[in-house]
Amino acid sequence: MKWLHRFLALCALTFSSLPALAFTEADLLPVDQAFALSARADGRDGIELQWKIADGYYLYRHRIAVAPVGEGFAPGPLTLPEGHKKHDEFFGNVETYRGQLRAVLAGQADPATRSVTLEVRYQGCADAGVCYPPQKRRIEVKLPPGELTSAAPPSGLPRAPALPGAGPGLPGLPGSGMEALPLPAEQAFAFEAIVGDGNTLLLRFTPAPGYYLYRDRTSLALEGSKDIATGMPRWPQGRSHHDEHFGDVVVYFDQAEVTLPLLRRQTAPANITLVATFQGCQTDGICYPPMTRRVKLALPAGKVTPPEQASAAPLPIQPLSGNARPVPSTKTPVYPDASAENDNRSVPPPQRQNLLWVLIAALAGGLVLNLMPCVLPILSLKVLGLAHSGESRARARSHALWYSLGVLVSFTAIGALVIGLRAAGQAAGWGFQLQQPWFVAMLAYLMFAIGLSLSGLFTLGGSGGLGQSLAARNGPVGDFFTGVLACVVASPCIAPFMGTALAYAFAAPALPAMLVFVVLGLGLALPFLLIGFVPSLARRLPSPGPWMETLKQVLAFPMYLTAIWLLWVLGKQRGVDALALVLVGATLLALGLWWFERSRWRSHRLGLGLSSAMLVLALLPVWGVTRLAPPRAAAAEAGEVAYSAQLLDRLRADNRVVFVNMTADWCVTCKANERHVLGSGEFRDTLRRVDAVYMTGDWTNEDPAISAFLKQHQAVGVPLYVVYGPGAPPTVLPTVLTQAIVEDALLRAAR
Repeated sequence: MKWLHRFLALCALTFSSLPALAFTEADLLPVDQAFALSARADGRDGIELQWKIADGYYLYRHRIAVAPVGEGFAPGPLTLPEGHKKHDEFFGNVETYRGQLRAVLAGQADPATRSVTLEVRYQGCADAGVCYPPQKRRIEVKLPPGELTSAAPPSGLPRAPALPGAGPGLPGLPGSGMEALPLPAEQAFAFEAIVGDGNTLLLRFTPAPGYYLYRDRTSLALEGSKDIATGMPRWPQGRSHHDEHFGDVVVYFDQAEVTLPLLRRQTAPANITLVATFQGCQTDGICYPPMTRRVKLALPAGKVTPPEQASAAPLPIQPLSGNARPVPSTKTPVYPDASAENDNRSVPPPQRQNLLWVLIAALAGGLVLNLMPCVLPILSLKVLGLAHSGESRARARSHALWYSLGVLVSFTAIGALVIGLRAAGQAAGWGFQLQQPWFVAMLAYLMFAIGLSLSGLFTLGGSGGLGQSLAARNGPVGDFFTGVLACVVASPCIAPFMGTALAYAFAAPALPAMLVFVVLGLGLALPFLLIGFVPSLARRLPSPGPWMETLKQVLAFPMYLTAIWLLWVLGKQRGVDALALVLVGATLLALGLWWFERSRWRSHRLGLGLSSAMLVLALLPVWGVTRLAPPRAAAAEAGEVAYSAQLLDRLRADNRVVFVNMTADWCVTCKANERHVLGSGEFRDTLRRVDAVYMTGDWTNEDPAISAFLKQHQAVGVPLYVVYGPGAPPTVLPTVLTQAIVEDALLRAAR
């Protein structure tokens, strides 16, 4: 019953996470409604503060601090009640408050003091998984009259630096003790972009009264044209300010008009989208998370940017520091979606590789393919049949050459397809064929049919079974298509150490790239070539006998297992309906092959025709699979976040360590690494030790964002593992992982 308990636990976890999945930033209460703060003084020896906390929200005890502003009140200790103890994923063992909180700041007021201004700091979160940034409020408290002995104030909390010209509250609210509720981001910070000419844009940032904008927290990028990029923006003079979070910065209280040059490699008009990410604050109030605006623009014809000006680059986002850092993790990020352009400058340039070594690696990879469970049954029977067929050496060489030609032609076709896709501007990596559900379904059919033939349900040629039909008895055409078959069934079994050769082929010019694919095919065909051309090797093989029939039947089972694996991949791509359709099709396929075999040996023409119609009917489920939509994306596992270029940019701006795992369900190496390394407790412990974010991208189906990420890192496909750390270029890990490799990369990134 363990499986039932696990299933019920999974269901409970899924339903419990639905509110968080449905919760967006728009559902978040304004901070002063979530945590309503008030204060009063019943005497001159202490001040009581009270927070009314909305349902579904809570405050951290250790994030609460209170201090008087100015002279006239000597503060004592702040008394807080005992809170609810819990282990927080960000702060460790903490105490939290819900519903209501009363705190008392002890102290003594000078005889002449009639009111005290307090600076109150606190931080809280919503149960839905969103944490507010640390808050700072100033509140004025009227004191009752009285004559008390004054005392020198002990040292308290330091007063936060104020912006030049900013008072204790917003203009128009003197003596209110509380700032106005913050405006929505769209009202607090207006933004527009205007086309000046084909080579410049005019950007207009307009903070509302009582708000200001950071200059160096702005990032600009263009979408829609790979031949147009942003240059260095020309900002007007701003106001210098020493910020408690970001250091010495430049801010704007009034409207700022920014000229943005465009770097062009072509003159034609273009439709583009400007993506602007920026950040600002309310005076003596909250600081907004980074916000992103998109403006679609119709750009007229322009001039090509001279080479000496093309090196200009937009201002980068400055890293967050101090308490202003948002709290990222499995919780929903406080900031909205962004689409900042990937920082390609941080990716190490591809290393120049010696073509000879690449070809050697390709030849070795092709050789290893012969040991894969998809190819081994076909090759074994072909080799044994050739070795013991009793034909002349000339005929043996002919069989080997035609088989090799089939392999080489197939690999050449694959190389031509890859080069064509690359020339068309489409990002293609190895495994792109397995992203097509119809191909996966047909491949499952093929594996299943080969298994049925090896099991004796039907034969592909005349009498003697599959082993003989795949060997000498089929002639040049049979040998050629056996080579094609070996190439096709090898496609899901590419060994991980072929990545070096394939990475070179996917990035090299057309001629060297094609040469790599040809040598890969040569490696696959080499064992059969050697058997055909070196008789002494054939003589070393075991003598024929009844054991060959037993071997043929045993080799059927790897084909069945491969077919099951492909069906599992198809289910991940198009859901359980696709799985059921192909199972029905496989049943029709088996029935048609069985019927065809019986009718062929009995010379029943009607049976041959009906069985052939049954085989054609078995293809209809494949068409049905192509009509199904992909299933809804599964929620990320606990401790993971789904890949997003925008979220990755924000985490890197926050100086977080990030481990990116690009994977796919059809990638055997990916699943092995996830089971033995990335799914282990040691890996999770290392993530916690360095406060790293684990980000996963699923490339099982086509995903342009992941394809762009792979291309950015010169990756031929998945798996791809990249570790990011503060102030350092990303580190790409090997395709086969160990715990030592992963731990070393994370610890280095955290330094």
